[in-house]
Amino acid sequence: MPRRPVLTTAALFAATLAAPLLAEGQASGAAPMAVAVGKTDITPELDIPLAGYATDTPRLAAGVHRPLYARCTVFWDNGTPNVIVTADVLAFPRAIHQAIRSRIVSLGVASSHFVLTATHTHNGPVLTPDITAYTLYNILDPSPHMDRVHGYAAWVQDQIVDLVRISLAATAVPCTLDYQVADEAFSYNREGMAGVERDVPVLTARALDGSPLVVMFGYGCQPVVAPAETLIDPDYPGLAVEVVEQQTGGFAQFLTGAAGDQDPVASPGWQALDDRGHDLGQTVVNTITAPGRPVTGPILTAYRDVDVRLDITDTPSSLAAVRANFAVRQATAAGWISRHAEVMIDQIDTHSFAFTTPVPVQTWRFTGGTPLRLAFLGGEPVSGYAAYCRSHYGGTNGIWFSGYAGEVPAYLPTEQLLTTGGAWRYACGWSDDFPGIGGGAMCAYGIIAHYLRNAQGNGVEDTLIAALNAVL
Repeated sequence: MPRRPVLTTAALFAATLAAPLLAEGQASGAAPMAVAVGKTDITPELDIPLAGYATDTPRLAAGVHRPLYARCTVFWDNGTPNVIVTADVLAFPRAIHQAIRSRIVSLGVASSHFVLTATHTHNGPVLTPDITAYTLYNILDPSPHMDRVHGYAAWVQDQIVDLVRISLAATAVPCTLDYQVADEAFSYNREGMAGVERDVPVLTARALDGSPLVVMFGYGCQPVVAPAETLIDPDYPGLAVEVVEQQTGGFAQFLTGAAGDQDPVASPGWQALDDRGHDLGQTVVNTITAPGRPVTGPILTAYRDVDVRLDITDTPSSLAAVRANFAVRQATAAGWISRHAEVMIDQIDTHSFAFTTPVPVQTWRFTGGTPLRLAFLGGEPVSGYAAYCRSHYGGTNGIWFSGYAGEVPAYLPTEQLLTTGGAWRYACGWSDDFPGIGGGAMCAYGIIAHYLRNAQGNGVEDTLIAALNAVL
């Protein structure tokens, strides 16, 4: 995989703003709050399999509609770096997330001070050189397709680590921070639940003359506006970032919200992508014309991994029944559902299945000014988790909830969705044929069972809410 250049806007900020903003002899990271940024092109070579939609024949990239980027903002809080990296990929698997995190810590960044998120584009490269490459995309290992996946996975890790290293070394620009929440309306709840995400949280770092340096914003909607074709594209988040940067002259990043049950109202298409991306970007631009409420440090951070239990009983009779159900599904279902059943039967026979999935839970808390919490949850959380955080931590102005952070082991349903199944029988992790085994989205993630319900003790919602409360 050829190395692409790191493109940093931090140097531009330093050249144009440092003279009037930095006092003589002042160290770049010594101001109470300062920012440095950078980005790097992570667009893969063509012919790499694309992720996001299950297929029996790998969907190979034939062109680039828009490039993919990894973006980095370093918030220097009294000399301490707090780093957020966003990447235009579907999701990071655990092995890649943990490898990147370890390397960033070796650069001198505390683990809780480092956030890695995926924008969740469905027209980016396959990044999972594991069983899901086979179950979802019918990519065998070894094969030329898998060789490309392995090559890209290793290369993109290096790119992200280099991006952070360069951003940490860039001249930081003193800034003020302000926060406000705008509104969008192109999400709907595809599982038929009441929750619909409308919030567009916006955190703006401004130069001391008030001009925007960094604009960080989010929205809870699946990035599936672009059609499922063979063109690489970051979907509506990438276009919205472009719009913000073009109209403000600053640097922009997008954080995907609680999108597990949120789809765009329009049918997929390039025109729909153009409409949604420009609409969201313009909403953000209009919002930051006047500053929001001030936010300052110190920034307090916390990070933990929480194990979420699966509904699987490790007894011979129980496993025999589960295996029998998967055998029926393998024989009667098509495509990726059948392949998932095949893999699960093999895991039962070798007793190699998982009993839990780890989910990263992280928070940043800006304690000065009007306090603000940023909550980051791994996986694909549904809207109920964002709703809970808003109801318990000061509403939309008190907390910003983001998903797809760190690693994405599975969809994260609420108790209501896990119990009722929802309209799609997808985010709940079970299917109507055999509700007692992993179905729906668990087939996409190669997991043997759905999560435990709260009534069983240690249910997925109770576990995650307790973990969020612990770090918040």
